Amino acid sequence: MKAEQLQSQLTQTFAALSDPTRRAILSRLMSGEATVGELARGIRISAPSFSRHLKVLESAGLIAREPDAQWRRCRIQPQALRTAFDWLKNYDQIWDDQLNKLSAYVDELNAGAKTRAAHGKRRASSRG
Repeated sequence: MKAEQLQSQLTQTFAALSDPTRRAILSRLMSGEATVGELARGIRISAPSFSRHLKVLESAGLIAREPDAQWRRCRIQPQALRTAFDWLKNYDQIWDDQLNKLSAYVDELNAGAKTRAAHGKRRASSRG
């Protein structure tokens, strides 16, 4: 995938994922295909608003909608999520480095606290 295409795909994917209703739809589809009516059940928004959410997810390549008799069945499309995951994975090393630095800093603070505590006990015992 070209860099421009990748950026466009990521922009659409993250924009689609930014909405809690759309994330709820995707979560439901993780357990399998569902009709639009099944997906809308329990989500308290108008039918046109729900339809717009589905269109955003479909445009981002996150879901596919296919006719099935009088219903439209939806299923998750994992490739767009894979693209976003792979992009985020590039930042794993940065997070690992930052967490390692934080861990070293905490260890340093704890070592200093133990040294101060031991020094304080020696002082107290020499006075008594």
